[in-house]
Amino acid sequence: MTRHSVSPLTVDSLVMHADIAASIVGNKNTVFSGITQDSRNVEPGDILCCIRGESFDGHQFIPEAVKRGAVAVLVDHYDDSIESSVVQIVVPDVRPVLGRVASAAFRHPASSLKMVGITGTNGKTTTASILGSLLTTHGGSVHVMGTLTGARTTPESIDLHAQLRSCVDAGVDHVVMEVSSHALEHHRVDGIVFDVAVFTNLGHDHLDFHGTMENYFAAKRKLFISERARVAVVNTDDSYGRRLQTEAVVPTSSYSLSNVSDVAVTASSVSFTWKSLAVHLPIGGSFAVMNALAAITAARELGVPDGRIVSGCASVQTVPGRFESVPNDVDIDVVVDFAHTPEALQGLLVSAREIARAGLIVVFGCGGDRDHAKRPLMGGIASRGADIVIVTSDNPRSEDPERIVAEVMSGVVVNHALVSSIVNREKAIESAILGAKRGDMVVIAGKGHETTQEINGVMTPSSDVAIAAKTLRVREEKTK
Repeated sequence: MTRHSVSPLTVDSLVMHADIAASIVGNKNTVFSGITQDSRNVEPGDILCCIRGESFDGHQFIPEAVKRGAVAVLVDHYDDSIESSVVQIVVPDVRPVLGRVASAAFRHPASSLKMVGITGTNGKTTTASILGSLLTTHGGSVHVMGTLTGARTTPESIDLHAQLRSCVDAGVDHVVMEVSSHALEHHRVDGIVFDVAVFTNLGHDHLDFHGTMENYFAAKRKLFISERARVAVVNTDDSYGRRLQTEAVVPTSSYSLSNVSDVAVTASSVSFTWKSLAVHLPIGGSFAVMNALAAITAARELGVPDGRIVSGCASVQTVPGRFESVPNDVDIDVVVDFAHTPEALQGLLVSAREIARAGLIVVFGCGGDRDHAKRPLMGGIASRGADIVIVTSDNPRSEDPERIVAEVMSGVVVNHALVSSIVNREKAIESAILGAKRGDMVVIAGKGHETTQEINGVMTPSSDVAIAAKTLRVREEKTK
């Protein structure tokens, strides 16, 4: 939630171009040159957008913003205590209009870009990366935005439209972005009409926020309306995807594993035949096939020819923390993956089992201050899917990590796998790698690309890939 400069614009023009119902109290011809929703970042000539959050109310910080030189405020009620020189833009609720306000403030940058939005529980990041490669191979200048590029999967409205304006100014012509359910519920992507909207799947996640799967699906479905998307690309192997296709109000293309044949999967690559095209990607794991299908189908909707689709798939780079192999000389397979939902862990272990040469060992945990219901579910999935399970810590945040581990362990199915717990994540990873036999596969799940561990509000360096690589070097030294 930073502050961004904009080309000078009058308050009246902002309201008109945002196409919102608002009352302007004060001089409507007042010109502003910056926009933010954080009063601490206000500079002279700015507009402050006041959001009511769960733990704060932006309206409380208007006096500070005025002292810093704010010339206008976007508010949900008129306040006669505010200096008359400061223009008040009064709307019923700020959050639902902020996306359109931000779009107008930055001169509607999305309208100058080919926009692709990808939503779903699992697979968004890999699908976005593959599609970015396909579009680049086709000659596009592409910016991929999502989990790997920012603190939030989808930035707040002002930050998002500022990024899109930067893309336009830099000559980018395509933006492929992950769209989270939180972003849709909070209207962050309002002001954008996506040329293609992609649905990957829906699984058990974020129920601490949405409450029920139906509410979660309702949030995702908001991307697939005519105000937000021109074309939909939907996974019809997923039950919620089939519902989207049935209820579609925009033109829809579907994709399914039934469309492919000759599938071959290794720890570092997949290949398959799709509509007579021989496709190869240097990304491992069977779920890469489904992610590739999503990207390929979207690419076709954007006019990418078959030849460029094939070459684009072949040139895809490894996606950090997505079935990422950690190289070694001790003859064990080590894979780091972001899987942190029941469905993702299930898919990961099924894929790993298909290519494991010997035993399958999994190290995983569940994050704190998040959905409690999925913890025992994931314990059961791990104990049924692997030979050895080590339950550990994964960003406990403000919760007791031992309690989280105990909740995961409560779902373990007995007499399936050898299950233990080591709360210290680094030690858990070390135990798995040092204890693995030649030919075994060690899967480290949950944190993927992340390079920190959050404990009681403190972020400490912690990279699963780095820990695994260091431990593998230790094991290599021992075998010399």
